[in-house]
Amino acid sequence: MRRKAKHYTLEFKQKAVELSYAKGSIAQVCEDLDILPVVWRKEQKNYGKNSFPGRGNPKMTDEQKEIARLKKQLKEAELERDILKKAIGIFSASDKKNTGS
Repeated sequence: MRRKAKHYTLEFKQKAVELSYAKGSIAQVCEDLDILPVVWRKEQKNYGKNSFPGRGNPKMTDEQKEIARLKKQLKEAELERDILKKAIGIFSASDKKNTGS
């Protein structure tokens, strides 16, 4: 019979990882806390303070977060540029009509 998936808080996961280092045994901590063997320790090692982001949020290193932020900023700048190009085209076409050229 399968156990129903449980969702643990960020604080619980962090304390469980700290406890596993203190005791030196992941299996013992999992048994003591009545949780399935988990990969929280590995996740915290790989992602540090960015570990355990919550449901639906990707785990990212600081560098990956910076890259995502810069990509978003670039996309916004390109959109603004495209809007300004169209506006210039519209205004220059209306200027040509008004001057009779």
